Amino acid sequence: MTDLLLNHRVEGSASAPPLLLGPSLGTSYALWDAVAPELSIGHRVVRWDLPGHGGSAADLIGPGASVGDLAGLVLRLADSLGVARFAYAGVSLGGAVGLHLAVHHPDRVASLAVICSSAHFNGAKPWQERAALVRAEGLAGLAEGANSRWFTAGFTVQRLVQDHREADPEAYAACCDALAAFDLRDRLTEISAPTLLIAGREDPATPPVHLREIADAVPGAALLELPGASHLAPVQCPEAVLTALRTHFDGAAPRGMEVRREVLGDTHVDRAQARQTPFTARFQDFISRYAWGEIWTDPTLSRRERSMITLTALVAHGHYDELAMHVRAARRNGLTPEEIGAVLLQTAVYCGVPAANSAFATAQRVLAEEED
Repeated sequence: MTDLLLNHRVEGSASAPPLLLGPSLGTSYALWDAVAPELSIGHRVVRWDLPGHGGSAADLIGPGASVGDLAGLVLRLADSLGVARFAYAGVSLGGAVGLHLAVHHPDRVASLAVICSSAHFNGAKPWQERAALVRAEGLAGLAEGANSRWFTAGFTVQRLVQDHREADPEAYAACCDALAAFDLRDRLTEISAPTLLIAGREDPATPPVHLREIADAVPGAALLELPGASHLAPVQCPEAVLTALRTHFDGAAPRGMEVRREVLGDTHVDRAQARQTPFTARFQDFISRYAWGEIWTDPTLSRRERSMITLTALVAHGHYDELAMHVRAARRNGLTPEEIGAVLLQTAVYCGVPAANSAFATAQRVLAEEED
């Protein structure tokens, strides 16, 4: 067996908490393309390819391989990167690797997310038959059915189907051998890492009952079922998976999000979160961490004082939509309508009468809505 490492991609700051992402059988680390860049905002993300998949050498494993062998390759990769302890998320076979690591190497796994996977894969026979088929005929025929195994009708990602078609047949068959022998049901209660299970309700390969079985056995585990998702949930429902992983791996909601909700209200924040996309996620993270997590939590000024300063700044720059939101926030922070009016009157002197005129109109509308 070669001494080469698994092919991998590292994203994020080298000083950030490490997070390893494992792939499903037949895919490459492109499986995480819609999720990994956003996770890398707060983590050092390492996503890797299975042997014979993507850029990983095929001879990293051979016939009769086990999930433990794959887990050993992941630990070798982590060691090469100087990563002693890490969070881990994996899909299908990648999820099985995570379960094995959590059971056999609990000192290495800080937290775990298992996505569209199982503690067993319906016995050895179907995987032995698939391994034999691939060794005899290659992967072209099997790749033709990838869409029906991976996605709901009408959805596809050609890059991943092509990865399936181009995987090394011997290495793919060895991964089938690993799935055939895998069964950790009697060891699940030993898992001590905080664990999240994510199931796709439309997943034919590892339906929700498989994830529920793990959730029922692992102490304190949480289970999330995604409607409309099939076997490759990070591809089909990336925003939902991203939100779930962020919440799980970041622990309790950061102080910034708590303060944001206290000042702006749950309705506003929930609406902002619902509109969040991979494109806007980094900006939303920036607002929560820096504006609300550092500035608004600084005890030098009270929230009342910060509200008065914020109202003035918004009037000065003519940001009246934001002003309406912060008039409501000022009321939550204890300012009376009279005090808000006094702040806006002062802006007439220093920001100009036209700006203050628009500000009074905005504030009067908001305060009238509150009275109603």
